[in-house]
Amino acid sequence: MAVNRCIKFSLFFFNLLFWISGCIILGVSIYLKVSKDGNKITNMAAPSTDLLIATGAIIMVMGFLGCCGAIKENRCMLILFFTGLLLIFILLLAAGILGAMDGDKSKEWIKGELEKKLPLANQTEDVKSNLQALEVEWKCCGLINGPEDWGSPVPSSCNCKETAMCTEFDGTQVYKTPCVELLTSFMKRNLTVILGVAFAMAILMLFGMSFSMTLYCQISKRETSTA
Repeated sequence: MAVNRCIKFSLFFFNLLFWISGCIILGVSIYLKVSKDGNKITNMAAPSTDLLIATGAIIMVMGFLGCCGAIKENRCMLILFFTGLLLIFILLLAAGILGAMDGDKSKEWIKGELEKKLPLANQTEDVKSNLQALEVEWKCCGLINGPEDWGSPVPSSCNCKETAMCTEFDGTQVYKTPCVELLTSFMKRNLTVILGVAFAMAILMLFGMSFSMTLYCQISKRETSTA
């Protein structure tokens, strides 16, 4: 029985794109890891770059296995590719369900991590400058409790000129919204994007698993008929 060349080359090109996407994810995540321009406060509410690095590396390995298995018609590589995709698919599905259900736990985790940085007066200058940049951009003040987190004096980044958003503290009009509320919204937006990407990858993996198993079965039947 001959191997279907359409399935063979479809699987090859699928895995070539899969491998390229892994290279891109790995390259971008390494760049973000070594970059010094990131904000330490928002990094706490964003996906870990370490996780992205691991994801990119795994995708590269799986894409390589799939490409070689398709071109060489190697059953061992194809079954490894299928098994790897199946495990990643299950993990993505579980992570997606947990991510969709545990929004409140995520908020509690962020709040717990930020509470470790209080009082703000004891933090390093880079943490202070990162938070002040967020206060100017997001029009908030402090981390958990508001301006009280800074003590006295409150930095100029908290100064408020929009009456509806202001409160008085230590004789100064400052933003009344603590930044934890906006950080939580920031994390939820990131989580939505991640779930969308994970869903798209899961759909692609279903195609990859179908192609690889079909090709595997055809190779097995061919080798059995020629034995």
